Amino acid sequence: MAKYRLVLLRHGEGAWNKENRFCSWVDQKLSSDGIKEAQNCGKHLKALGFEFDLVFTSVLSRSIQTAWLVLEEMGQEWVPIQSSWRLNERHYGALIGLNRAEMALNHGEEQVKIWRRSYDVTPPPITESHPYYEEIYNDRRYKCSDVSQDNLPKAESLKDVLDRLLPYWNEKIVPELKSGKMILISAHGNSSRALLKHVEGISDEDIMNVTLPTGVPILLELDENLHPLGPHQFLGDQEAIQAAIKKVEDQGKVKSAEK
Repeated sequence: MAKYRLVLLRHGEGAWNKENRFCSWVDQKLSSDGIKEAQNCGKHLKALGFEFDLVFTSVLSRSIQTAWLVLEEMGQEWVPIQSSWRLNERHYGALIGLNRAEMALNHGEEQVKIWRRSYDVTPPPITESHPYYEEIYNDRRYKCSDVSQDNLPKAESLKDVLDRLLPYWNEKIVPELKSGKMILISAHGNSSRALLKHVEGISDEDIMNVTLPTGVPILLELDENLHPLGPHQFLGDQEAIQAAIKKVEDQGKVKSAEK
């Protein structure tokens, strides 16, 4: 029997998810479909009897909005939420704002897969000439972070995401888990993948093939040492979840009409 249980959630679909663009640290709200995904997630978790004591999110609106909608559907709006930039999506550097399918056409599907899915390959860094540089680095939310704005990343590999996430996991989340609290982490595709890699001991090679769809809750059951008792479980209609996973995987491929 599990000593601890944790629910991990990639936020609902955002506007740039719908447009197939690298969103990363650009702050986007949920799309209309993303709102429905978050609401349906909340309904499903409520039907399964989950009762949360604490929620962790990134400082990006789509992560926070997803948590709000989930808790509202569950009738648990009062549950405390803690937000940290350390749970942010991976910083895609100079790729931010670009369309994945167009990049696959220009650079090849394999290169785009490496940029999106590899563990230790960092994309080209964002520079001050980038159209979203000022929007990101002048954002007031990062003036409240635990590092100076000069030390915020300009591009990240998945390894970098794990490196900046682990202190928060170990110092903030783990003590709450071990105190017996039921926790929901509403984060992003890559911060969630990084956490799964750490908790489940997924290899650098195998993490390339781990894909998380938007708005689908993931259950982790852990022993007293926070080791998994089994692989993570996607909660919901398994056929629909597999279709959603394929949709995410296809984002980095050339559209059929362009091949």
